[in-house]
Amino acid sequence: MKVLISGGTGFIGRWLAASLLGDGHQVWALSRDPEQKSAVAGFEVVEWDGSTPEGWGHMVNEMDAIVNLAGRSLDSWPWTKALKLEFLESRLNAGRAITEAIRAADHKPAVLLQASGINHYGLEGELADESTPPGDDYLARLTVDWEDSTRAMKALGVRRVVTRSAVALAPDEGLLPLMSLPVKLFVGGRLAEGTQSMPWIHIADVVGAMRYLLENEQARGAFNLISPQPTSSDLFMRGLAKALKRPYWFPKPAFLLRLILGEMSVMVTHGRYSQPKRLTELGYEFKFPTLESALADIYS
Repeated sequence: MKVLISGGTGFIGRWLAASLLGDGHQVWALSRDPEQKSAVAGFEVVEWDGSTPEGWGHMVNEMDAIVNLAGRSLDSWPWTKALKLEFLESRLNAGRAITEAIRAADHKPAVLLQASGINHYGLEGELADESTPPGDDYLARLTVDWEDSTRAMKALGVRRVVTRSAVALAPDEGLLPLMSLPVKLFVGGRLAEGTQSMPWIHIADVVGAMRYLLENEQARGAFNLISPQPTSSDLFMRGLAKALKRPYWFPKPAFLLRLILGEMSVMVTHGRYSQPKRLTELGYEFKFPTLESALADIYS
């Protein structure tokens, strides 16, 4: 299988590419950062502007699958108006460029996998699954726009899969190093009320689920990439403290988190519980279904 990954030199893109390459597939990555070329081994990195098919659009004719992971990471703060606009435009421009390239291709890929976020369902409410309507807060609206950027795939005859992913846990990448820092410094404790959901998934299951959905011709539409074990923020932080053999005693009230993180604080002070209903119904089996097993693997 020939796979083109936009954002392929990022955190999830590199893990996905390594898995595909390990099984003999061919992978190309689109990246806006030419310096990343020297940091990635085993697959070709193609420079792009993040907005148009210029310089790479012809490659679509040879691809079996395209994975769109492109988008500015949300882990920068404070969330100024300019930064929030960059979050949005980086997602919309990439999706539109990929759509334009596929529309112009004589030979279209069989499948497009479009990344999205589990915050699609809003910050509060009952247990959500893929049939739950989107929320109306900033993060939810961002995912709606992100998903809409490649909605034309159905009309173009391309199978489209949307992956609404929770926080991906990995040893030295993503958000886990930042989340675990207070625990490592012996000031771990409850964040805000602690009852809010902490949506997570092991990076091995992000990659495993994405590959499962790419290769399963029955997979269409949205799928939640989140652990099947509902986990509160309090339970998650306690699990981290246990895995790192550190105390759990220093609570951080919501007002303090808002003071430090600004609007970004909603990512740790709020959270709606969600489940991977369609993914498990399709037959995917999680490698790390529990927090204990995931953290044991990461910190072993």
